[in-house]
Amino acid sequence: MNGILLIDKEPDWTSNDVVAKLKGILHQRRIGHSGTLDPMATGLLVVFVGRATRAAEFAEGHDKRYLAALRLGLVTDTQDISGRELERRPVSVTREELEAALENFKGEQEQVPPMYSAVKFKGRPLYEIARKGGEVERKARKINIYSISLTGERQGDYLLDIRCSKGTYVRSLCHDLGQALGCGGCMSGLRRTEAGGFKVEDAHTLAQVQEYADMGRAEELLLPVDSLFDRLPACRVTQRQEKKIRCGNQVASDRADGDYRVYSDAGEFLMLGRVEDGVLKTVKSFFEV
Repeated sequence: MNGILLIDKEPDWTSNDVVAKLKGILHQRRIGHSGTLDPMATGLLVVFVGRATRAAEFAEGHDKRYLAALRLGLVTDTQDISGRELERRPVSVTREELEAALENFKGEQEQVPPMYSAVKFKGRPLYEIARKGGEVERKARKINIYSISLTGERQGDYLLDIRCSKGTYVRSLCHDLGQALGCGGCMSGLRRTEAGGFKVEDAHTLAQVQEYADMGRAEELLLPVDSLFDRLPACRVTQRQEKKIRCGNQVASDRADGDYRVYSDAGEFLMLGRVEDGVLKTVKSFFEV
């Protein structure tokens, strides 16, 4: 069993909980994911099964899209409502003022990761230090908020539609928005709706995966691994070239320099390849060995 499985994660599950559950459901040892979701978050988790786990590293850099809930007036140590309350302030911010503030958070910028995160400091995850009451200086990281818009309100919280780059902490974005507005703020909800070219509308709950597995049809839910690279051009190789590729060798190519989805003459997806100066090289192979 090899392929990509799109999961609609439920709240209160860690991403690793989902992987552990799927290992039991699918009876597969090799399962991984890209783009960790916090336990309180829901939505799209891209899971890799079998030999497709070799592709996970290429999904980690994908842009993401989220629907986030912003609660103004509340500041917590985790920058979301699951944390310990640090401060509560009155809120007199208008919708127009919030929309104006959002404009200042668009584009390339630097963001300091929260203490409650998996970012490591001297080999230790920051959240381990934070749970013991510690705090260390964190280096700001470059991120990009491609778009951020106010889409509505829910029970007094503002709903934000956010498209952003890898490494963006939406919790920190909500915290920083609250600081900019002078009343403080935190994230009260988060749902990932897109990652790369994948959408949550095409994802399955764990219960649905279990149902298909019970019928012996779980493999029907898997997407082919080459779907991860569908934005790249495809190329086919001859049988002779295929034999060389399967042995780890480079082959001549008349293609322009760049990355390609490489297929056998029979249509089997062989690898992610790269052409440089008339030579096709393997970036990562996906054929069975």
